Amino acid sequence: MIVDNFVDYVKLTVKSGKGGRGSNHLRREKYVPKGGPDGGDGGDGGDIIIIGDSNLWTLQNFRFKKHFKAGNGKDGGGSKKSGLSGKDIIIKVPLGTIVKDTVTDKTLLEINEEKQEQVLLKGGKGGLGNFNFKSSTNQTPRYSQTGLYGQELQITLELKILADVGLVGYPNAGKSTLLSVLSDAKPKIADYEFTTLKPNLGIISMTDYRSFVMADIPGIIEGASEGKGLGHYFLRHIERNSILLYIIPVDSKDVKQEFKVLNKELIKYNPELADRDFIIAFSKSDLMDGELLEEFENILKKEFKSIPFTIFSSVSSHGINSLREKLWKTLNQKK
Repeated sequence: MIVDNFVDYVKLTVKSGKGGRGSNHLRREKYVPKGGPDGGDGGDGGDIIIIGDSNLWTLQNFRFKKHFKAGNGKDGGGSKKSGLSGKDIIIKVPLGTIVKDTVTDKTLLEINEEKQEQVLLKGGKGGLGNFNFKSSTNQTPRYSQTGLYGQELQITLELKILADVGLVGYPNAGKSTLLSVLSDAKPKIADYEFTTLKPNLGIISMTDYRSFVMADIPGIIEGASEGKGLGHYFLRHIERNSILLYIIPVDSKDVKQEFKVLNKELIKYNPELADRDFIIAFSKSDLMDGELLEEFENILKKEFKSIPFTIFSSVSSHGINSLREKLWKTLNQKK
């Protein structure tokens, strides 16, 4: 199956609530004509809170709702009654969501854990009622505080997807086709660069109800780590995959050089990816006959001595089951 409507980048406007006004009330009862000040405090404005939710996979819930405003605090009342606090706004996001200030591009917070809770904007503080200003020299203060205004912010949510296996390769390497064969997903497939303009997620089913998640990351090109092409927009999705599957076509001009370029771009973007487990899968084996394929495999054994690799064809299904099992085995070695 495929996870549809994948949205990994949205811009929102958020605003916390205004604090309520403190009361300027003076106690007046039948037998207490000069009871003094008893104005209560205003309630605090509501907060904007971001919470991680592992049941969410994309940011698609924000496609049509772009503005979030927390409730204002209520004004204080007589008899030292405090106003109610404004209602908080809770924004649930998928794990791997980065929250940035849209104007400065500064990262404000990152949500990576289930039920992780971060206050993005505090509501305005409620104003103090006149009871708080009573003193020996001022027995009847006739003033109180207004509540503080809330904060407004333009934010950008960026999602780094979480998957067991991330597909890495040049445009047209055969990543989308492989995902469609392994998972019955239906990503867009065509013979031109950057057919995939957003990640596709597929659920790869094994026997005995086993399964894992594979992500088709849009094609990487040389210079992507410096933002060339769609650079960082693609590369951020690589960081949260358990293992990487490099896809290199058998008809590549130089398979070893192609792997080096892809690997270099990932490590330049994030040096921690140098320690990530990976497999190299050589696609489009149907382009070679049996004799040529055997010769090619012998060359690979010399060129990639200690690196795990496999050869497959999404068209003829050659090596597909072997690839699936190798991915499963590698994933479970990590657990």
